Amino acid sequence: MLEYFLKLERYKKRIVSLFVDTFLLMFCFWLSYWIRLDNSFPIQSEAHWFLAISLTIVSLFVFIRIGLYRAVLRYVSFKVLLTVLAGISFSTLFLILSAFIFDIFLPRSTAILYFSFTFMLVGGVRLFFRMTVYQLQKSSIGVLIYGAGASGRQLQVALNQSSEYMPLFFVDDDERLRNSNIQGLRVHTSDNIVSLVERYAISKVLLALPSVAKSRRQEILQRLEPLPCEVLSIPSSIELISGKASIDELKDVSIEDLLGRDEVPPNKDLLCKNIKDKVVLVSGAGGSIGSELCRQILSLKPKILILLDHSEYSLYEIDKELNSLNIYDSQILPILGSIQNKSKLSHIFEHYQISTIFHAAAYKHVPMVEYNIVEGIRNNVFGTLNMAEAAIKAKVSSFVLVSTDKAVRPTNVMGASKRLSELILQALSNEDHSTVFSMVRFGNVLGSSGSVVPLFRKQIAEKGVVTVTHPEITRYFMTIPEASQLVIQAGAMSKGGDVYVLDMGEPIKIADLAVKMINLSGLTVKKEGEGDVEIEFTGLRPGEKLYEELLIGSNATGTCHDRVMCANEDMLPWGELELALKGLAGACEKNELRKIRDILLSTPLGYQPSSEICDLVWRG
Repeated sequence: MLEYFLKLERYKKRIVSLFVDTFLLMFCFWLSYWIRLDNSFPIQSEAHWFLAISLTIVSLFVFIRIGLYRAVLRYVSFKVLLTVLAGISFSTLFLILSAFIFDIFLPRSTAILYFSFTFMLVGGVRLFFRMTVYQLQKSSIGVLIYGAGASGRQLQVALNQSSEYMPLFFVDDDERLRNSNIQGLRVHTSDNIVSLVERYAISKVLLALPSVAKSRRQEILQRLEPLPCEVLSIPSSIELISGKASIDELKDVSIEDLLGRDEVPPNKDLLCKNIKDKVVLVSGAGGSIGSELCRQILSLKPKILILLDHSEYSLYEIDKELNSLNIYDSQILPILGSIQNKSKLSHIFEHYQISTIFHAAAYKHVPMVEYNIVEGIRNNVFGTLNMAEAAIKAKVSSFVLVSTDKAVRPTNVMGASKRLSELILQALSNEDHSTVFSMVRFGNVLGSSGSVVPLFRKQIAEKGVVTVTHPEITRYFMTIPEASQLVIQAGAMSKGGDVYVLDMGEPIKIADLAVKMINLSGLTVKKEGEGDVEIEFTGLRPGEKLYEELLIGSNATGTCHDRVMCANEDMLPWGELELALKGLAGACEKNELRKIRDILLSTPLGYQPSSEICDLVWRG
């Protein structure tokens, strides 16, 4: 019955409260006369009935005016008794004055009894209800809310609406809030968080800090990581303001928070330079980077945005999403096709008079390219060559290649193919044409297809084994939106043939990342048979490096953007590179894997393969 009452709409709960108070007021009026007169039927005259009804109506009106029914019963504290006391005092005063004015029999002790009984019952029933709800909530999960600001208070109210979580107290680093009481909960400082978690057996910590800087969130998470409890977070302030999420939609701590990397505000002029009111094409538009580039580009009001992808499903998904976001009425054209089809590329570029190209289409997964060498070379190298030559022919103004840190001293075919793609654009930049070529090199992006992060989440959720290739393997990480934004800005800086390198911050050990994710999930790493989740090292995959690099040399220079550097690296003249590409094309045509490797080794790519040829179809 209590559960049914709690699920009622707010106005229905108020009506029920009015009926209950009506009964209590009438009962207390009768009870005070009954005790004083020792008569089972003390109210017999019409005047007494008139007084009882008038008293009840006036008292309810007073209760409404002083806000007694605005209080949410499940959250009331002893402070509600002050409101009840004010209302009952006025009610008792009305009783005395009415009896005096209308000459109705009212013993002096009856008024005292009425005041006492009404105060105890009207106030007591509310506290009793609150205590009953509290007892029911004891079966829910006890949590602490980290952050006693507006978001923390809203979160407490939202959680109290359900029986899943029971907020026990706030933790906040603001010394001014130390030991204060907010909405019935005590505020503690983070200095006491370890003892509080142990004393109250806290199983979850809820971060209510949607607007705090990421570097500060990282500090907080480092403090929470050793605790034996799961850490969840409310949505970001942008998601809350836009209405995409509500305050009580708790989620796992994002890896962006673990990186602690604050984004640098973008340069609006650089963002708009090659995009606003222009025809822009994104190859690989349905991929992780390509799709985010499309979102960013669409917000910059291009005249036409062309989506090029060879995957029908990926193209359909990004086209559908972008059309739902298209508030500026830019024309969006989804084109299904492969970058290996040079004639189609030329027709597209010339027909639509494309101004800017972002070339994100590539086979990027290291083991997959090692197992499929010929297709990797054809797509990554000759696909890029096709795009570049078609761009030159169509007089495209700007061409930006999305490259990778694996192109630096590559140990795998994928990295070698991307470095060769860079050399192609560098060489073509010195030829006589109007297209400005540039390359943007960066490391891993969080949430991309094949990323370790979703894999770790799945493995941790299953409480199975988290697989890491090597205890010392280290990678750079960046969020997809930040990487895409920087790619656009870097492309706008280029004067031709520039290789830009994004500031990825500090590299992270993948094993350390796995440990952090396990700990923040409220679990422990299994050691010597004890713990929840085991970390298993499976060994490096074909072509995989322990450490990735972003620069071939050490002579990078700064640019007008704090997060973008320009690498000054060696290149080949187009005449020499063209000979190597012809030999590579012939080897791919005949599936001569040994010859492909020899050409890659003889070309100044810095290629040093870390494994034998392991193509799954062709063996030599």
